Amino acid sequence: MNSIPFLSDDAIPGGFLFSAARAGLKASGRTDFAGIVADKGTSAAAMFTANRIIAAPLIVDKIHLSRTAGHVRVVAINAGNANCATGEAGLAAARRVCGAVAATFGCHEYEVFPASTGIIGVPLPAEKLIAALPQLQSSLGRSAEHLYQLALAIMTTDTREKVSATTLEIAGKTVRILAVGKGSGMIHPQLVPHATMLVYVLTDAQVEPAALLGFLQSAVNVSFNRISVDGDTSTNDTVLLLASGSSGAGIDSASAPAFQQALTQVCTSLAKQIVADGEGITHVVELEIEGAPSDADAIKVAKAIAHSPLVKTAWAGCDPNWGRLLSATGASGVAIDPAKINLWFGELEICRNGERSPFYDEAKAHEYLKQREYRIRMSLGVGTGSCRFWTTDLTTEYVRINADYST
Repeated sequence: MNSIPFLSDDAIPGGFLFSAARAGLKASGRTDFAGIVADKGTSAAAMFTANRIIAAPLIVDKIHLSRTAGHVRVVAINAGNANCATGEAGLAAARRVCGAVAATFGCHEYEVFPASTGIIGVPLPAEKLIAALPQLQSSLGRSAEHLYQLALAIMTTDTREKVSATTLEIAGKTVRILAVGKGSGMIHPQLVPHATMLVYVLTDAQVEPAALLGFLQSAVNVSFNRISVDGDTSTNDTVLLLASGSSGAGIDSASAPAFQQALTQVCTSLAKQIVADGEGITHVVELEIEGAPSDADAIKVAKAIAHSPLVKTAWAGCDPNWGRLLSATGASGVAIDPAKINLWFGELEICRNGERSPFYDEAKAHEYLKQREYRIRMSLGVGTGSCRFWTTDLTTEYVRINADYST
């Protein structure tokens, strides 16, 4: 039986069922429709893409969360069609699916949270999803195997499933937190509280929707908002956090820091898995920016480096062309002093005070960049702002995948 290697049934938060089905949206014929069914009373909080082109399901989700005051019973996820740039017909299709899901699982239409990922601009065949609902219902289960099947069904160009989990003790009770998601290309999430990255975070802690949103925002800002594969922000990016309360452990002021730390840990792990599965990548790069005027400025510098085609292609070739990193930094718009910039590849000093370090060794730097994963640290020397950011190289394989994506 297939399974997620490190995940046991005991790691699954209580209060949730999972399923997957074939609706016929993927040309491969693989599973492409998945569901998460939550216990009644489950709290919900979500963050969505900042892209001004927004997919139909996200519009529906915001309305539904508002109508239910932050409660979700069924998450219905389809892969193979983004249901974006589909006009009123796309909204109608999303609502039709929600209505059919509600009838199947015995809840109100507003308690359904739809999600879609795939090609933009293609009408969503709602009838295919509706026809697959009996299969989705009959395959429901609580095990790690059921979660694994869901993780497979929501993949598009992903090469592997993405799951992260942890537990913590609160007032003598075990609280579980688990995240499952997909994402490989079109990855530069800019999530706000109001190819694609879809993430579902589940916990059996007791948390009200308003508090849940605060926990989610804090976790997302240092995890999913700190990754980039190609610098493109999807129209469908969504992170949903559900709290079933089945553990009986409430989160109060005393336990909030531990819960926040565990939630952030799970989100960061999943975010790094998404980067590591970036389309066609050969290197995963952790950028550490320090000494910036502010944390926000540090993020600007990290993004300027991470989104530079010249930098990313140099990484693809293991080329220690550190001048490209400085050039991207200078173009970031952040107030810097070039004479104060220091740069390291791992422990190798590359640049000192804006110039080539006296210890610079091109051969060693080239060898260091051959690793699958490595760290680049830059100190701007003008403040106390800092950040960590995860990104990738840019390869010819990435071009091939995206040149042929819709054909």
